[in-house]
Amino acid sequence: MPPDQARIAEARPWFVKADHDLRAAGVLLAATPPLLGEAAYHCQQAAEKSLKGYLSWLDLPFGKTHDLAAIGGLCVANDASLEPVCLRADRLSVFAWAFRYPGDPEEPTRTEVEGALALAREVYEAMLAKLPPELRP
Repeated sequence: MPPDQARIAEARPWFVKADHDLRAAGVLLAATPPLLGEAAYHCQQAAEKSLKGYLSWLDLPFGKTHDLAAIGGLCVANDASLEPVCLRADRLSVFAWAFRYPGDPEEPTRTEVEGALALAREVYEAMLAKLPPELRP
């Protein structure tokens, strides 16, 4: 397999999964009643997988973390123009753990989740914009 094909095979699945998370968040937000905590979780996951897809393309290690500030920092170290979106993406980190178990904080509001979904989509598109079109699902 040529190197570019190997890199595509490594990175593209991250974007496929990120796309699935974006779609899942939209479905959960549209449910009656909406499943806001679950939708917020998928927003965080979409952003995380988008950042990891970008790093995979570059063959840069990122470890097993949900900390979007740390993952975003690795992206920014490679391309400073990603700093604004990566800084904003960190707002989604809390959704990796909040609202997932009984006794967790109160569910986010619909407005918060709509904002989180818009931000997750922005992160997804920003990462893909820096990469070859073959990585787009």
